[in-house]
Amino acid sequence: MTGPLAWIDARLAINPELADRVLTGFIGNELGRYGFERAVVGLSGGIDSAVACILSARALGPKNVLAVRMPYRTSSPESLEHAGLVIEKWGIQELTVDITDLVDPLFDRFQDMDQVRRGNVMARARMIVLYDQSAAFRGLVMGTGNKTELLLGYTTLYGDSACAINPNGDLYKTQLRQLAAWLGVPAPIIAKPPSADLWQGQTDEGELGFTYEQVDRLLYLLVDERYTPEDCLAAGFDESFVRQVLARVRATHYKRVLPPIAKLSNRTVGVDFLYPRDWGT
Repeated sequence: MTGPLAWIDARLAINPELADRVLTGFIGNELGRYGFERAVVGLSGGIDSAVACILSARALGPKNVLAVRMPYRTSSPESLEHAGLVIEKWGIQELTVDITDLVDPLFDRFQDMDQVRRGNVMARARMIVLYDQSAAFRGLVMGTGNKTELLLGYTTLYGDSACAINPNGDLYKTQLRQLAAWLGVPAPIIAKPPSADLWQGQTDEGELGFTYEQVDRLLYLLVDERYTPEDCLAAGFDESFVRQVLARVRATHYKRVLPPIAKLSNRTVGVDFLYPRDWGT
């Protein structure tokens, strides 16, 4: 990028070797606190889940990671193939569970479902499979969503947003791509357009209406640099784009927090009862 916003790309550049070390340490430490040594990852064939899967394998050893592929009958065969590239290269344990028979009865019951509703059902069905395998494999479910998706609310609540821990969640999409290249994620995965593969032809950027590169620059200013909307306009961003992104961040905040609990007692979970997660360790 050139022009007045070029400096933002330099700020979004990461040290991938350091990020690798921090995130693999995070995975090992967090799982150890809960008494676990294994992880379960929904491996879609996309870059986000590939990074989470590889980091888990590096932290815990490939035999302690179960990669679960969960296609629907309309899913792209390429997604299965790309997930297979990660499984084969890193020697990770794998399982393939077709979710077609799991979700089609609900689709048949509500035949007026639009693509978004159907996509949400598939995302939540996949999480049912992952948490079942979490119990069977004795491993915690790893989150795969990146910081851009979390801020935009581009997730399905109790679907792909559900997890025990998330190593990707503080990396913008453009930063995650940098880490993916460092980790050796296969080139076809890095190069293809990001997609949740919820319906044929679906892409993240097509659905959002802007590219990850564009929105990461804006989100970096709004979140990390604490710019006001007016500051962003002065920096050179289009007013309609700033308003659109801000509206998404505000409207989807409920997806980034635990459900609020109405306070009635002196010790309310999440209000007064706020012990650290590693309490007792």
